[in-house]
Amino acid sequence: MSESKNLVELSLPAQIEALLFVAVEAVSPGQLATVLETTATQVNNALDELDASFRTRGLRLQRNNGRVQLTTAPEISEAIERFLGLEFVSHLSRAALEALSIIAYQQPVTRPQVDAVRGVNSDGVMRSLLNKGLIQEGGRAEGPGRPILYSTTPEFLQHFGLNSLTELPPLERKENGEQDVTLLKG
Repeated sequence: MSESKNLVELSLPAQIEALLFVAVEAVSPGQLATVLETTATQVNNALDELDASFRTRGLRLQRNNGRVQLTTAPEISEAIERFLGLEFVSHLSRAALEALSIIAYQQPVTRPQVDAVRGVNSDGVMRSLLNKGLIQEGGRAEGPGRPILYSTTPEFLQHFGLNSLTELPPLERKENGEQDVTLLKG
């Protein structure tokens, strides 16, 4: 049997699963559609089917900024870290969680905007979040001085066991009407 005949025998979700397994980084549905010679709509339908089948398994589909990748289920993270001999994920300080919450809900956002919400300087916290790979520089704002815009990374989603930003809990209001900026728990 030829290789192309074997591909035809596999369902579209199975073919996508195999491609995501070998992909080095997140890919767009359009890239998958091109490689598999199908439409982006069919790929998105197959991704939804895959996503549903993974809910009871050790893998997850992670979607971020129009791209998708295969990841492990967050529920098994401690066992994976032990298996790989890695240190357990460090816990984030309250200040880091505050800044990360602000960035997650308002991205893209500048450091002065984060400072304004927190009421304190966030230089050290932002540097720490950048070093941990939870946030990234995503361009420059159009205002005076063209400050750096920050957004969350796919590692942020993995750290909190999210498949996409749409899974963030809704913002809650404090009794005084302010938004609670510590919704994330590290």
